[in-house]
Amino acid sequence: MTETTPHAHHAQPAPPSGGGGAPPPAPMDDVAAAQTVERIFFELRKVIVGQTRLLERLLVGLLARGHCLLESVPGLAKTLAAETLANVVGGTFARIQFTPDLLPSDIVGTRIYRASSEKFDVELGPVFVNFLLTDEINRAPAKVQSALLEVMQERQVTIGGVTHPVPNPFFVVATQNPIESEGVYQLPDAQRDRFMMKVVLEHPTPQEELVILDRMAVAPPVAQQVIDLDGLIALQHKADAVFVDRSVAQYAVDLVQATRNPEAFGLADLRPSIALGASPRATINLVRGARALALIRGRTYATPQDVFDVAPEVLRHRLLLTYDALARDITPDMIVNRILATVPATWVSPKPNDAVG
Repeated sequence: MTETTPHAHHAQPAPPSGGGGAPPPAPMDDVAAAQTVERIFFELRKVIVGQTRLLERLLVGLLARGHCLLESVPGLAKTLAAETLANVVGGTFARIQFTPDLLPSDIVGTRIYRASSEKFDVELGPVFVNFLLTDEINRAPAKVQSALLEVMQERQVTIGGVTHPVPNPFFVVATQNPIESEGVYQLPDAQRDRFMMKVVLEHPTPQEELVILDRMAVAPPVAQQVIDLDGLIALQHKADAVFVDRSVAQYAVDLVQATRNPEAFGLADLRPSIALGASPRATINLVRGARALALIRGRTYATPQDVFDVAPEVLRHRLLLTYDALARDITPDMIVNRILATVPATWVSPKPNDAVG
């Protein structure tokens, strides 16, 4: 009996760097962090043409220790972007092509009986890498999709009663095709909620497509490694230290509350369209995303604008619309845009700590 195996490839064995009892990396100063982020973007743009929002959101998810769901038609460099990011920060990478015949053991691993030793050995699956790309995640049935829940949330896998932690850092990028419906299993709400952001990609402009043709026709460019995993973990700690004023946190809470109780924000006309508002994970991820975005933009403090900018990606996949809204072709993005245009934010001065006496 032949076991089905996913299409996966590993850059190298997962290093122990940054995991378990390893000492924390040396702290990174503000100038070094800004320069490092700039160099990462430079290397990413050497390979990826356009798609600036995608690259920025992938880096936000990585620095905030979240996961990203990418939605687009085929051929828009989703896989290339994830693999390039892994190469730039020196992480291991694996790609799993989700299919209807995939099994959970193909992803997380399984126990194999060795007749020579009369014992069971654990064969770890392809999730034990720093960067995991799950291609067309909605093509696998619920049993396989649920196998990702533990590893995405708890960052560990349990096989035969034994828990195996995945490497640190650990970043999942899932892709799905919005136009095909045959042989597709829609992601359940609990699964979608585990993704920090859902990024929707658009086709390149004519000018960008000409650049793609020039770059990819003969010898595609190769990104150079900028930092190692310890440097990436130091950047994550730097993002954790970004200052978030109470008014910024309140703005994030107000945006999420507006999806649950739109009447309180003068949006009573949205009530018939929203069946279920965003979960508390949305509030947490809005603030985490704002911290990471502030770091990328060279600041040590987050502003309401940072929350505003990540809100579409954080909220769009967490809204459950009513049948009435679907019948009228109302999309989650329309709801989010109305909320962003209506809910006010309190401006924070550039030096929020000066007000503390």
